[in-house]
Amino acid sequence: MNLQASREFYEHLGFEVFAGAIEKHYLILKNDNALIGLFEGMFEGNLLTFNPGWDENARNIYPFDDVRAIQHHLKSGGIPITKETDGQTSGPASIVVSDSDGNVKLIDQHV
Repeated sequence: MNLQASREFYEHLGFEVFAGAIEKHYLILKNDNALIGLFEGMFEGNLLTFNPGWDENARNIYPFDDVRAIQHHLKSGGIPITKETDGQTSGPASIVVSDSDGNVKLIDQHV
């Protein structure tokens, strides 16, 4: 992935840089309440990201479903977790799952 080229592409679609930095190898772009994360060299392939506990402006929201509760719910429904988090912890954590078509989902909690 070429982060600068991707940034320019999405800017032509009306997105603006909201967070991140080229030198940190990631950018979060925003167009109204739509967000796109661009991550250079951090993940293999494309993925969708969900951030429990944040709204579209990266502001904390309460209440929210903790990522560990989401992990428990998915596992109890027979959904395999590609990357699990320790269910005995609290605070920031993430899990990774794939849907039936192989599309990767990162559930990344920052609070």
